[in-house]
Amino acid sequence: MTVGSSLLCSTALFGTAMADPRPRHAAPAQQGTGRATPGKAAPARATQRPQPARRAPAASNEDVNVTASRNISRGANVVVGRRMMDQFTAGSSPLKILALTAPGVSFGSSDALGLDTAASTFYVRGFNQSQLGGTIDNIPMGGFGFHNWSGLNIDQIEIQENLQSMSVSQGAGAVDMPSGQTLGGALTFTSSDPKDRAGGRIDQSFGSYNGFRTYARADSGILNSTGTKFYVSFARTAQDLWKGYGDQREEQANVKLVQPYLGNRGKLTAVFDYSDFTQYNFLTMTKNMWEKIGQVAMFKPNYQKAKEWAIAAQNGTVPASVQGILTPDEIGNFFWDGSQVQRNYLSSLINEYKLFDNVTSTTVAYGHVTNGDYGGTNNFLTSPTSGVPMALQMGHPDVRRLGFTQSFLIKLRQNDIQTGIWYQNDRFNYPTRLYEDGVDSPHATLSGFKASQATTWWADSFNTNTFQFYLKDVWHIMPNMTLEGGFRSLTQTTHGGTTVDNTEKLAATWGTYYAHPVSGSMTASNAFLPHFAFDYFFLDHHELYWDIAENMRVYDYATQTSGGTPWGGLGNSSNAAQTVFDENKNKLRPERTWNYVVGYRYNSKIFSGSVDFYHTDYYNRLAAVSTGPVNNSYSAYLNVGRETMNGADVMAVVRPFEGLEIINGFSWNDAQYQSRSVPYGGTTIDLKGKHQVFYPKFMYKVNVSYSWRNANVSFNTSYNSAMAMTYTNDVHVPSFWTSSLNASYNFGKIGRALKNFKATFSVSNLFNQNYFGGLYGTAAMSGDDNPILYQAAPREYFGTISAEF
Repeated sequence: MTVGSSLLCSTALFGTAMADPRPRHAAPAQQGTGRATPGKAAPARATQRPQPARRAPAASNEDVNVTASRNISRGANVVVGRRMMDQFTAGSSPLKILALTAPGVSFGSSDALGLDTAASTFYVRGFNQSQLGGTIDNIPMGGFGFHNWSGLNIDQIEIQENLQSMSVSQGAGAVDMPSGQTLGGALTFTSSDPKDRAGGRIDQSFGSYNGFRTYARADSGILNSTGTKFYVSFARTAQDLWKGYGDQREEQANVKLVQPYLGNRGKLTAVFDYSDFTQYNFLTMTKNMWEKIGQVAMFKPNYQKAKEWAIAAQNGTVPASVQGILTPDEIGNFFWDGSQVQRNYLSSLINEYKLFDNVTSTTVAYGHVTNGDYGGTNNFLTSPTSGVPMALQMGHPDVRRLGFTQSFLIKLRQNDIQTGIWYQNDRFNYPTRLYEDGVDSPHATLSGFKASQATTWWADSFNTNTFQFYLKDVWHIMPNMTLEGGFRSLTQTTHGGTTVDNTEKLAATWGTYYAHPVSGSMTASNAFLPHFAFDYFFLDHHELYWDIAENMRVYDYATQTSGGTPWGGLGNSSNAAQTVFDENKNKLRPERTWNYVVGYRYNSKIFSGSVDFYHTDYYNRLAAVSTGPVNNSYSAYLNVGRETMNGADVMAVVRPFEGLEIINGFSWNDAQYQSRSVPYGGTTIDLKGKHQVFYPKFMYKVNVSYSWRNANVSFNTSYNSAMAMTYTNDVHVPSFWTSSLNASYNFGKIGRALKNFKATFSVSNLFNQNYFGGLYGTAAMSGDDNPILYQAAPREYFGTISAEF
């Protein structure tokens, strides 16, 4: 094993690690790598400031709006409406659309639509999705990444066509954001309400690699004099993998009911969301694997070759066909198969009630349940009955999240006072089980996972309680000038860890290795996290603002074998994980940031633009590191110093004549580690001045859209500069351009029943660029011995027919 894979995931260095259920190339005594995952934003209703009497003309929420609709009271807020979303391939991930339209935002994935949950990689100004806050319809999203220990990704909550708008706030923080993970930035998603008139919509899409997508929605219309209305919608997406064996399928359902009461004094909204994701995985790779092999895929359906390479992996040898091309560690990165099945349920009741003419109460109660099957072939185990040198290792997560928010908005003469609380309980169970592969055939990939048919290796269980209080005042100094000040108090306590560990019992038969068992509790708490903001609108079209906030991120938790959490991947067979946890528990401090933003916006009919500068001081960075003496180093989770970030985002929207809109965005980010002494393998490494991993220093985006009568053509292109993929910056992901094209025509009414009959054709990766898409795993200290890269999908074609009735 080279130096490259010893320093595991760091929340502080690049983001929070989430457990990787798939076996990695590490030697049996080494823990697997984790998943860096990225969150969502404060409720628009609760946080939107009253419009001053004299300000820039408000743009429609159908547009990318830099100045007019600041749903979150901080920094430049880019709002993307339904019209912009419709300029991308039907069913595309909202995160992908945000990244292609908003400055400072990056997104990567392994598939054209961006729906592969394992490969999904989302950043805003250097912070990934595990470090961003988020809400949908006032509902806290929690952490949204691959495994969903404590939250859901927007792709797993809402069907894209049901989103009315979404926004990304790139500023310093909002005290009313119900999130324990926010270090900077926030996402806000708003779903459409049921329509007043009864009707429906059906979309049918076809695409490359047997792509097939169906979307249907039925609206009840207003049913009675009280205004009751609802909609029910369903979507099914399926597409073969563009390389290798298998497919990816998603089924989703959204139900929303709105019930006004007491005239217009109150409104009750009920929401139910369901999703079922069944996905074969793409294979992650090193940069060398991509350069030397090209389109790397799993072995399925070549079972004999999978067994031969598994033997080589266990023996530390290289098959003759790739000698001199791949290393022994890289041989262990190839395996038979990997997959994930994920079922998600989210329900919520939202009550908005006007207690008095100037006092509004908003209550949100929600529940979220997730379960599934995650895993793949482990080349370092042996199926005891057949003797085959590999076995299927599957994790079976069970998540239950319950919570509520209660907020009050009090409008006084020149002040808007907001206060509220948030409470959440999260329960997480994760048993890891082993299934035998046969001599002539392996275990089924997506079924046969009854506990009675499996052998439990280890199991984890966690329970977390989170509480937050906030208070803020928005002072309207003048009709065009506001000053905001407030704070939040946040505390979270997590209990749990290993409940079962059968490593020693199974070592003689399955060849199990050290699994890092540990249990205990951790608390992150801060009574005063302040936030100050200033906004001044002048000369009708201009806005000047600044924003300052302190944020704290609570401790992550994941499985015992994943790095990057206080409970994950600690110790080794000679240094017990429990001992390492107990020694460091009282030394750890939660990560904190101070964020500063100053900016200017301009908005007119022909031109809209914004420019802002930001600075972040990042304290108490946490990292899983290799520490101890040279002859007995072991994994620990420690505070490893500070990071500073300076950057700027520029956005310009030009509308030279009716129908044509040109959007340009440029971003610069200089995020540097300040640590001079990071523990590593019995010594220390100086990282001062090294650039942050996995985030480009420069990004440039262009979106050109032209509409004429019922036709629309849009072209999008974006550039990402090279990104460091090691902490010492000795290996980089190459820079790349990627482009897409979309054309549509609305035929209007067809016959008596159909209206808005529309045909759309789109092309992703228009120029068929070969580049890295998403990332799954952790940055290495140095060297290219770390299989974390996903190859982006090639050029693909999609066509959609849609109609309303």
